[in-house]
Amino acid sequence: MRFAPLALALLLAPPAFAQAPTPPQSQASRDLDRAFEALREAPDERGAHMAEMAIRQIWARQASAAVALLLNRGIRNLRAGQPGDALEDFDAAITLAPLVADAWHWRAQAHQQVGDRVAAAGDLRECLRLEPRHFAALVSLSRLQEEAGDARGALRSYEAALAIHPRLPGGAERLRELTRAAEGEEM
Repeated sequence: MRFAPLALALLLAPPAFAQAPTPPQSQASRDLDRAFEALREAPDERGAHMAEMAIRQIWARQASAAVALLLNRGIRNLRAGQPGDALEDFDAAITLAPLVADAWHWRAQAHQQVGDRVAAAGDLRECLRLEPRHFAALVSLSRLQEEAGDARGALRSYEAALAIHPRLPGGAERLRELTRAAEGEEM
C-alpha cells in the first residue's frame, strides 16, 4: 500500500508524449533573429552594414569546414569568370550540406552566369524555402524575373528584399526603376 499514491499519480498523469515540449531554439537561430531585427531597424547605412555582416557570419557558421572550403572556392571561381568550375564546387557543397541556404543561393548565381535561368530559379526557390529572409536571394530572384520580362514579379521580389533589408545599397534607386518598369508593363 505504500506505493498506491505513486501508482495513482502515474495513472492520472498525462503520458510523457502527450505534450511534447517544443524544442528549444538554438543559440544560432536566436542570434540570427536578433541580427535580422537589427538589420530591419538599423538607423543608418553603417548599422545596416554591420547587421548584414553579422547575418552573413551566422550563415557561414552553418557550414562545416569542408563545406565552407567548397563555397569559398566556388565563389572565387565565380568571380574569376569560371562558372562551370563554381557549379562543381557548389554541387559538392549542397551534396554535403543540403540545408545550408547560402549554398543554394551561390549555386543559383553560377547557374545564372552559364545562362540556365530555370536551374537558377529552382535554386533560389530552395534557398528561400530554407531561409525566407535571405534578402540576397530575393534580390537575385528580382533580377532573374526582370530578365525574363516579369517587371511586376521583379518589383514584388525586390520589395520583399527591402522589407527585410530596408537599407540595401542602391535600394531606393532600384525600387524606382522597377516601379517604373512595372507601371509601364501595366499600360
